Amino acid sequence: MMHEKPILIREDGLRHDGRKPEDLRPIKMRVGVLKNADGSALVEFGKTKVIAAVYGPREAKPRHVALPDRALIRCRYHMAPFSTDDRKSPAPSRREIELSKVIREALEAAVFTELYPRTTIDVFIEVLQADGGTRTTGLTAASLALADAGIPMRDLVAAVAVGKVDGVLVLDIDQLEDEYGEADMPVGIMPNLGEIVLLQLNGVLTPDEFRKALDLAYRGLKEVYRLQKEALYRKYYSGY
Repeated sequence: MMHEKPILIREDGLRHDGRKPEDLRPIKMRVGVLKNADGSALVEFGKTKVIAAVYGPREAKPRHVALPDRALIRCRYHMAPFSTDDRKSPAPSRREIELSKVIREALEAAVFTELYPRTTIDVFIEVLQADGGTRTTGLTAASLALADAGIPMRDLVAAVAVGKVDGVLVLDIDQLEDEYGEADMPVGIMPNLGEIVLLQLNGVLTPDEFRKALDLAYRGLKEVYRLQKEALYRKYYSGY
């Protein structure tokens, strides 16, 4: 049975949830939410909720995985069985394995791994509730958790997804827009350095649309970056 496509862009130009095309969802961030982790963060983009925990740097075990010149970052991105409308299998899916690799590579660009040879840094990302943008929310949370653990980084990593729905470029897409839209482009950057560490595109954009989508992402990521720094400030400078 075919589902009728919902109206994603209303006649007044607003999106199905009332946001303007350039609007982010309401965002909440907290660090230090898990006492047993070296660093942790809880990040919410609208209804998407993700928790990240960091352990390390610690001695590499088993020893044969150790790298002589830098730390080994191990990352696990996982969606909890209760995070989606249909109960998800707890076993890691191919998508989760792929996203674990994508997020790990983005974090490797930010962390000064050479300061900790022969150690491992373990990053666990658990999606508690999924409503679109889980990989970008997960990367944002993991970056915060690394900072909370006191691990030296070139910069925080902020991430968001830009989409194209009904021919309109929109910032921070949710599940409905991802499902029925024409394109989805997750972007992760180190804002202070202006370096892109994650860039994927599912769907089709023209070269002009791609440039505009990237500009839209950068504008949104300035706000994400501000909220990341604010979350760290609240814990470390305000007795939060």
